[in-house]
Amino acid sequence: MTHGPVDVSAALRAVVVDFGGVLTTSVGAALAVLGAGIGPDPMLPARLLSRDEPSSRLLVEHEEGRLSQRGFEEGFAERLRAHGADATADGLVATIQAALRPDRAMLDLVRDLRSSGVPVGLLSNSLGDDCYAGFDLPALFDAVVISAEIGARKPSRRAYGAACEALGVAPEEAVMVDDLEHNIVAARRFGMAGVVHTSAAVTVAALAGLGIRVPAQSA
Repeated sequence: MTHGPVDVSAALRAVVVDFGGVLTTSVGAALAVLGAGIGPDPMLPARLLSRDEPSSRLLVEHEEGRLSQRGFEEGFAERLRAHGADATADGLVATIQAALRPDRAMLDLVRDLRSSGVPVGLLSNSLGDDCYAGFDLPALFDAVVISAEIGARKPSRRAYGAACEALGVAPEEAVMVDDLEHNIVAARRFGMAGVVHTSAAVTVAALAGLGIRVPAQSA
């Protein structure tokens, strides 16, 4: 999938995108792969990370760079075992990462936005030491902001502020694209426009509605 010229409104002139679930396949589906391999309930890992306070705390600490990958794996494996799963720390994050595949259409969109003069940044809550292996982030983006490197994660205002500052734009000049609705709600509260990503086609249409048009072209 390729895209044609981009027309940008006077107000919005930059795009910030998430990594997992936007530039890759679904994080939820990757967590389900992990869940299917350690017990009868594929949804257990995702449920614990979103609803179990000790598991959520482990994720936050890891994404903010205060807990190593190994520390997260050991702690999360313990929480999984406490809920009946046959989980070990070894390879836990690698299993999730292996299930995440690049979304070629979204990568094309990022490239076409940049080639048309639209500044594009990455704002990602990182998971694991090799989270971005295989992706040449400096070649893809004008600015790269990783939660573990700045000590703040979405949906904190500090994370959105760091992304806008790195791109050299005010929040009102930027659009945040993320697969999690609560991250978009927070971005809008910070002053950014927001697009909840479900597919490249939906995101292209949403950007067009905000004044950033990326017409799809046939290969």
